Amino acid sequence: MPEATQINTMFGGIAKRYDRANHILSFGMDFAWRRFVTKRVATYHPKRVLDLATGSGDLAFALKKRLGKQVDVKGADFCQPMLEIAEHKQRNKQPDSKVSFSLADCLSLPFDDNSVDVVTIAFGLRNLEDRAQGLAEIRRVLRKEHGALLILEFSQPDRWLRPFYYTYLKYILPSLASMTTRNASAYHYLAGSIEQFPNKGKLCEEILHAGFSSVQAAGLTGSIVAVHEAMV
Repeated sequence: MPEATQINTMFGGIAKRYDRANHILSFGMDFAWRRFVTKRVATYHPKRVLDLATGSGDLAFALKKRLGKQVDVKGADFCQPMLEIAEHKQRNKQPDSKVSFSLADCLSLPFDDNSVDVVTIAFGLRNLEDRAQGLAEIRRVLRKEHGALLILEFSQPDRWLRPFYYTYLKYILPSLASMTTRNASAYHYLAGSIEQFPNKGKLCEEILHAGFSSVQAAGLTGSIVAVHEAMV
């Protein structure tokens, strides 16, 4: 795992092309994955939602659209260039969304204990230098009663899909990424980080070890990605 400063620099370098790359490299499935998360978040009827590793803000904007003006949605990320893209999008494309964005490190969140109803994190947990510390921080800021965490993250695909998927990750995705972002190295890192990331069962164990009372996992698109849903 690269150090946090390297991750920050890497994402800062692809910030302007990040959204386009996501849509192309996922064949548009990222829209459906975010819809799944927003539907699950809505079932909790939250008043305060915090989207960590918000990046360019796509999940935060989708949450605000689904949950409505009465719900306070905040987006936080430790990469300033990504936040600048999110704020630019809000000014120009999402002027009514009123999502508030802030610079924050998942390992040391600048939010009060017991202050958030739902925390979401999409494709960010994998990049933390210390997942245990990040999960502990998330648990700290969540409400002690009925607080919920939803993690959207790459996972280990179903067995039948693995040969095709890993061929795509190792050989096709970096080439497409190079054409899209002019930075293939970031996506070589992506492929390696996905292979090393825990499967659904092992990540459930990590979440429970962090002090959450329950967790369930749902694989999407042949378990290319998974949504882990945990309760404090």
